[in-house]
Amino acid sequence: MARLGAALALTLGACSTTAPPTPKPAPAPARPAAPVAPAPSAGALPAPEAPRTLAGLRLQAARRLVAANPGMTYSGEVPEPLLAIPVLEVELNADGSVRRIEVLREPRQAKDTIQLSIDAVRRAAPFGDVSKLPRPWKFTETFLFRDDRKFKPRTLDS
Repeated sequence: MARLGAALALTLGACSTTAPPTPKPAPAPARPAAPVAPAPSAGALPAPEAPRTLAGLRLQAARRLVAANPGMTYSGEVPEPLLAIPVLEVELNADGSVRRIEVLREPRQAKDTIQLSIDAVRRAAPFGDVSKLPRPWKFTETFLFRDDRKFKPRTLDS
């Protein structure tokens, strides 16, 4: 009987006129953010030098790709396997601005890396006065993308 009385007392004690506090809803899980390239501030890149050779143009372009896209690039060892390897051919105007970009190699997966590569090239332009170089004023760059969608220009992977 004492047990019944204790159970009744607990039950009645649980009944009160004030409502229990409402639990706060748990925050929604954060969604992973899509990689967004930070835009370099105006004048962040030094003015490009006029390249003396097509090989010099390609090297300067690769260095500018890294400088113009600091949050999107990596250095050091290239992982294996890579996420994607898009290849672009960049045609320039005489002043080094981008005239046309052609995709020479599309990756089978992670097709978004094509646009990431194109945007990176546009941020790195201009590439210097190429008017004294033989035509066509073009260079090719291979983008080595890791799983985190950061790239390394193959020109710098030597």
